[in-house]
Amino acid sequence: MELNQVAEAYVKLVLAVGQHDPGYVDAYYGPAEWQAASQKLPLADLLQQAEELTAQAQALPAAVAGQELRQDFLRLHVAAVRTYIAHLAGHKLSFDDESQALYDARSPELSPADFDPILAELSELLPGEGDLNTRLSTYAKQFEIPQDKLDVVFKAAINESRARTRKHISLPEEENFEIEYVKDQVWSAYNWYKGNSYSLIQVNTDFPMFISRAIDLASHEGYPGHHVFNLLIEKHLVNDNAWVEYSVYPLYSPMSFLAEGSANYGIEVAFPHAERMAFEKEVLFPLAGIDPAKVEHYYQVQAVLQKLTYAGNMVAKLYLDGDIETEAAVAMLMKYALSDEARSRQRLRFMEKHRSYVINYNLGQDMTKAYVEKLAKPGDEQSRWQVFAELLSQPRTASMMKV
Repeated sequence: MELNQVAEAYVKLVLAVGQHDPGYVDAYYGPAEWQAASQKLPLADLLQQAEELTAQAQALPAAVAGQELRQDFLRLHVAAVRTYIAHLAGHKLSFDDESQALYDARSPELSPADFDPILAELSELLPGEGDLNTRLSTYAKQFEIPQDKLDVVFKAAINESRARTRKHISLPEEENFEIEYVKDQVWSAYNWYKGNSYSLIQVNTDFPMFISRAIDLASHEGYPGHHVFNLLIEKHLVNDNAWVEYSVYPLYSPMSFLAEGSANYGIEVAFPHAERMAFEKEVLFPLAGIDPAKVEHYYQVQAVLQKLTYAGNMVAKLYLDGDIETEAAVAMLMKYALSDEARSRQRLRFMEKHRSYVINYNLGQDMTKAYVEKLAKPGDEQSRWQVFAELLSQPRTASMMKV
């Protein structure tokens, strides 16, 4: 088979897997007739197709000049589809083996002792009575965005992130998005890319939103995050190059490592710290009715909390590998990730549903940052934006970002 034939077979296989798991196909903007013709075939049949396609992908001759990255990317994605079909058929891997097979990466080995110094650092910032989780919850309440102000605050954040991104990345004139507020989800927000440079961004209002999440979610889901990532792929790889494999985005695939990692790293690309503090103080805090004088200390706390992000990976691995039970997992999230009980249980539901996907947020962010900042000119904001945009337009998996 030729490369384009493998690519077409891959897309059709992903669509067929989506018949078994409606959340598997995160976005599709390929030929409509392929999606219409997709049928729910037995998993055994799909697994055989995947094994045959994996062998065909591995047997492809050396790629023509300019398509080496494309061919390597496709091979890893074909292998990941096979892994996910086997998972649906009941073949479960360990947390680390699953993340390697699906996302081309493994989270670092960490233990509770790795997080104790960080908890001590945070405790110094939040003196008072009670355990650290209680003190943080009490402190954080003053930074909740009132429900009646959520829409105006979030729109101000996403409009600013859009304006900042447009200064550095050429976006189609017709690109646009819609915002919906929803409930009863395991995620805090989601970008549903619909094709033709258009996204539906949903924000979950099950819990109050803290002021720090406005810019985080606006950048992650919108600009220069998922919305920009998808439209650049659609424009450059699908429309301009006719590389059809990029017209489908299977959620549990190496693509997600870069998608989530770049969306998280994109927050600081769009909002360098000093500029973010100024915008928070001058615009978002006043819009939310929160005292702007508290900005600096609040973000000192957020910076320490950021160091705890891998605690979620640690808990997910222990829980999904069967080393701890539900209540122990909730207790560990409360202690080491410092979410309250309700949010910890929601987070555990996310882990149960999406399993090793959690590594894409923090490890993905760290590897994307390392890749971009190694190639960009030090201290040159435009150079950082350029390398970042090139990575979104010519995506790499985790192993491909090791430079």
